[in-house]
Amino acid sequence: MPRPLDDRDDARRCRDCGEWKPLEEFCTNSKRPDGRGSYCKPCFNQRSKASYAKRVQEKHGREVRQLPAVPEGHRRCPACGETRALDDFPRNRSGRAGYGRYCKPCHNEKGKESRLRLYGGSREYHLRRRYGIGQQEFDELLAEPGGVCAICGGADPQHVDHDHRTGWVRGILCFNCNGGLGQFRDDQARLAGAITYLRGTTWQRVLIHPGVYQMCSPTRGRPPSPRS
Repeated sequence: MPRPLDDRDDARRCRDCGEWKPLEEFCTNSKRPDGRGSYCKPCFNQRSKASYAKRVQEKHGREVRQLPAVPEGHRRCPACGETRALDDFPRNRSGRAGYGRYCKPCHNEKGKESRLRLYGGSREYHLRRRYGIGQQEFDELLAEPGGVCAICGGADPQHVDHDHRTGWVRGILCFNCNGGLGQFRDDQARLAGAITYLRGTTWQRVLIHPGVYQMCSPTRGRPPSPRS
């Protein structure tokens, strides 16, 4: 049968609520030999709130606003003032309980305000954070090939091409060309192999006389089945 708390050395009676509790339920106090204070944690928190409210009243002449109680598994957003479930808050490793301070809608709105204030908009923020360039540098790179994709010449390219090893920005490409380089891992040998492969498997238009062309069949591969 376990010993009662009032008969144990690792227990203490709280001076406010009068209950006997284990020492780990008391606040830390470096001045005490056992490192624990005279008040349990709930009572200590109540004392701290009462002391703060008294100082505010004496110094500013106003009462501290009492916040509504927050159920377990919930949190109050200081921006909108609503109490929401923790799943409605973004994840944050450094935040309390692993969640951010503001709910997701307020978090997104504050992020937009910060990007607008610091960078002038989301576009500039994305370019600076992802590639280290701004809209001005983007426009200069786009103007070099005449405002078209630097590979295929397509109109209105919007994708920044960069070296994944060094981060060096190389140019502005369309979606397909930028994705193609990524799929080939920026490997010139792979790209050369793809060109050789296409030359051997694609019908070619060959010049046999000035102004006269002939379609030559692939050197390898096979035609589709008549049933297809």
